Amino acid sequence: MSRIKRLIHSYGKYISIPWREDAAPLQRVIFCVYNENEELRLRAKIDEFELVTRQAGHEWAVFDLTDSFASWLAGQRYAVSYFQKPHLLATLLPKYLTYIVSEFERFLAERAVGEESVVAIKGVGSLFGFLKVKEVIDKLAPLVSGRLLVFFPGSYENNNYRLLDGYDGWNYLAVPITADKEF
Repeated sequence: MSRIKRLIHSYGKYISIPWREDAAPLQRVIFCVYNENEELRLRAKIDEFELVTRQAGHEWAVFDLTDSFASWLAGQRYAVSYFQKPHLLATLLPKYLTYIVSEFERFLAERAVGEESVVAIKGVGSLFGFLKVKEVIDKLAPLVSGRLLVFFPGSYENNNYRLLDGYDGWNYLAVPITADKEF
C-alpha cells in the first residue's frame, strides 16, 4: 500500500471516531502530514479523503491556498513596485494574512459549513517564505465549528512540525496523522 493510501486509511480511522462537542478550536485541528515529494499524489487523492469523511457522516469542503499569494499581490495597488523591489513585501505581509482570513470567512459562509463539517486546507506549502502555517491556523481554526484538516507537506516528529523540512519546526497541539501512525 502506498504512503498516501496509508495516510487516507489512518485519516479514515480517526475521522470516524465520535467528535467531542466541548473541544477548543485548536483541539479541532487535524494535520495530515506527508512528504513534500508526494504533493501531486496527495492532490490526486483528495477525493478519497472526501469519500472517507462522508462515509463517517460528515460534510466536506476544501479551501485552496495555492494561488492565494498571487491573487492577493495582483490586487495590490502598487503590485508592479513589489515585483521590482521584493524586499518591500515584508511590510505588506501582515495584510496577506488578513486577506487569507477574509477569503476563508467568505468561503465558509458560501458553503454554510456547520458543526459536522470537515474543512480541508490544501496548498499550505505556498505559504513558505511568506507566512508561518501556525499563524494562519491560529486565525482560521476558531472560524470552523467542525474540524479543520490541514494537508501538511513536511514532517512531524515528537510533536514538532516542519513545513517542507525547511524551517526550524514548531510545536502545535493539533492531531497529527501520518502514513505510519495508526489510530
